[in-house]
Amino acid sequence: MTEKFRAALVQTCTGCDVDRNISDVAKQVHEAASNGATYIQTPEVTNVIEVRGADQLAKSEPDDDTNRAIKAFASLSKELGIWLHIGSMAVRKAEDKLANRAFLFDPEGNIKARYDKIHMFDVDVDSTNRYNESRRYDAGDRAVLADLPWGKLGITICYDMRFPGLYRSLAKAGAEVIAVPSAFTVPTGEAGHWLTLLRARAIEDQCYVLAAAQAGKHESGRKSYGHSVAIAPWGEILAEADGLQKTVIYADIDMAEVEKARSRVPSLGNDRPFNVAFA
Repeated sequence: MTEKFRAALVQTCTGCDVDRNISDVAKQVHEAASNGATYIQTPEVTNVIEVRGADQLAKSEPDDDTNRAIKAFASLSKELGIWLHIGSMAVRKAEDKLANRAFLFDPEGNIKARYDKIHMFDVDVDSTNRYNESRRYDAGDRAVLADLPWGKLGITICYDMRFPGLYRSLAKAGAEVIAVPSAFTVPTGEAGHWLTLLRARAIEDQCYVLAAAQAGKHESGRKSYGHSVAIAPWGEILAEADGLQKTVIYADIDMAEVEKARSRVPSLGNDRPFNVAFA
């Protein structure tokens, strides 16, 4: 098994036109592949971002052969011979419900893994930033690991990062790299939550954390924090996007660093079950 690979994180600003979003991301993926990336990750809701739930629903397609984005990204991964991780797409499940679903395509264009975001972002960040993700999306109910040529990938999405038990479970199941594609809010990002939480997940579970992010003011009016980032198992920041522009960042991943971190502080092995007692 090859222990090293180049990862690329696509930072974009998804708009309201699905075909344009696919085209824009495809250009960034081509750029990443031309620079040697063999695993390329895009942010949460890569296909379309609308503020109104009815608009998001209307522009989302089922997870089947009719889905334009799935067909385009499958073709792109095969054309470039890469592992293409679409951080998530809004896909229609029923007349009034969506899934926030990640797709991992292999170099042959096959879908190797799907993951539905488990934790719904039902939060009043402040008086002007209120979200109720569960109104339009059904929550997932299973964690997902996928085999890459270099090791095991744990798949999560954005708000999941605030629930460390999910990451511990993935690490104990064998995850060595954990993906956290996101569309993070500006107020919580500026408060330091984004980088603090991601570094914590990397350090405590001794995994690489790769987080491609939406960035800037979207066509729909939503604002996203950006700052896509790659973090090593010891907590070092390997690459971070500067500002809110569309960009691609790169990290050269050495899987031997996972075992090195885990041997220095064997916290996964030292973890013990316990009960909570009331004094």
